[in-house]
Formats: sequence, structure tokens, C-alpha cells
Amino acid sequence: MTRLIPALISISLLAGCSNGEANHLGNPLTWPFGAISSGIENATYGAKRQKVEQFVSANHKALIGEIERGGGPRLDQAMDLAAIPTATRPGLRARLQSDIGIYRNDPEALVVALMVHGN
Repeated sequence: MTRLIPALISISLLAGCSNGEANHLGNPLTWPFGAISSGIENATYGAKRQKVEQFVSANHKALIGEIERGGGPRLDQAMDLAAIPTATRPGLRARLQSDIGIYRNDPEALVVALMVHGN
């Protein structure tokens, strides 16, 4: 009987944890796969961001000029590197142009703006 009480308490606690609703942790059996896919996604994003950072650093002054003029080949290339969808580019160009003061002296801010809008 003394062994039965801890077993019943354990079963009750476990049953209370699995009420059929989704939890924030997910299925523990899929955690390793989630970790692997997350690592791959992070590596892919990091590589893309590094390319965008290098391009923006090397072409910052020219990019600012193109943003002020409403576009140009270097800005298009930066948007290509950040994988910004073609349909959203005109709106982004206008937004960059209206916020040019943020990007004029801060290449990192321009990188962030490009990466936020990229896929």
C-alpha cells in the first residue's frame, strides 16, 4: 500500500501535465531535430548577413547616394543579397529615403533595415 500512494501521486501529476493541449516545449522526441534545423537556419542567416554587411561596408557612401536618388544598381544588389522580395522593394526604397538620416552615418542600421525586410 505504501508503494501505491507515490505511484498514484506520480500518475496524477503526469496526467495533469498532459491535458491534450499544446505546450510551449513541444514533443521532447523532436527536440534534437529542432536543434539541428535551428542551427542550420542560424548558420544560413549568419552567412547571408555577413555578405550584406560586407557589401554595405564596402559601398556605404554609394548606397546612401542611391537611396537619396530613389534607387540604383548597388542598392538593388544589396537588396538581392538580403533576399528582399521584388514586390516590397519600392516601398522599402521610399522608407529608406525618408529615414536617410538614420543610415547616413550608421552602416549597421542599413544592414539591419535590409535584413529585416529580406527572406
